Parts: sequence; structure tokens; C-alpha cells
Amino acid sequence: MSGPAPALHIPANYGLRLPESWWNLDLDPSTRDGSIRRRIMAEVGEDIPADAREGLDSLIRAARRSAREAHARGALQFAGMFDLMEDGSVLLGNVMVLRFDLPEGAPADLTELMLAYAVRGARNPMGKGTRARQSEIIELPHAGPAGRATSVEDIDFYGRGRARLAIMQTIVPVPGTGSILVVVGTTPNLTLVDPFFDMFDAIASTLTFDV
Repeated sequence: MSGPAPALHIPANYGLRLPESWWNLDLDPSTRDGSIRRRIMAEVGEDIPADAREGLDSLIRAARRSAREAHARGALQFAGMFDLMEDGSVLLGNVMVLRFDLPEGAPADLTELMLAYAVRGARNPMGKGTRARQSEIIELPHAGPAGRATSVEDIDFYGRGRARLAIMQTIVPVPGTGSILVVVGTTPNLTLVDPFFDMFDAIASTLTFDV
């Protein structure tokens, strides 16, 4: 996992820096399946061992499912990384950016928002005693106060099966608006929660607004 690359701007008045090895998944329903496969195959090359092809096909399917889910949720951006290990296992991490409009006249009260996350987290037995069960208010270097919630959850991919993911959410009020931006980092590699959370934190810490 390398350091952040130059900022990539997506229409929504924000900028986010991604590690150099990460890429943005195509969310357009008319092109995403083909472009995702081409991107992954370009990374690993066509000449891969036969015993690794099953893991690669699973990775492509997972990336496509993730892109479909991100599009269905109205994501502004979906970025990810993967590494196919020698034993055929996959190292996988994703970051999705969502924007939500608050009810008219409702303030973006981080204390109230994070209380709701804390209550929800207290009811979730997974991740107890680890970094994957926290709720707090933090300060982002370029975007100011933000909420931070972490968890381990079983996610249903729209009836295509469930996956257990470690999740970090960074909730940021958009200046001068009644909206919040949520930077969601996820990984299924639960034995590597700490390094992935460090990476997700580093990415969220590059968030800037142009409003």
C-alpha cells in the first residue's frame, strides 16, 4: 500500500487522494462489467497460473458486484485495490464516497449523528475489543470536524450472497450546504484490519472541499 497520489476530483465539489496503486471503478451500467474485467486483467496479465484463475474470476465478480451496489446506492466514486497472493488468496480494499442531503433546516450536528452510530455499534457483537467497534469525532486536516465510525458487519450483496467486512466510515459536513459526505472504506481481510484502517484513515485525511 503506497502513499497518496495526486488528488482526483469527481463532480461533487470535493477532492480525494488515492494511493498510486488504486483505481476508480467504472460505475456506468453500460460499460462497467467489461471495463472492470479489462482493468483487472491488465493488472495481473493474461499469463497467470491455472490454479490462480478461480481466485481471479472470483475477484472480477466481486468487483462487479461492488460496482453495482455502489451505483445502486448513488455513490459519487468507488475506488479499490487488490493483490493476488501466491497462495491464490486476494488482498482487497475499497473506498466509496456517498453524499446525503439532510432534511431541510436540519443542522449537521456531528455529536447527534455519532451518538446514533454509537448506539448501533453497541448492539453489534462483532469486532468487540478491537478498532472495528469505535465511534468518535475527529479533525480532518483539510476538511475540519468529522465523525468516525468503525465496525464489522455482514453485508448482503442484493441477494447474491453475504460477505463479512471491516468498515470505516468518515462522516463530513459539506461546508455551506445541508449535506454530508461519507467516505466508506471496506475490506474482507479481517486479519488485516489495522493496516487497512490506517490506509482508510490516510485517504479520508486528504479530503478537501471546493465550495
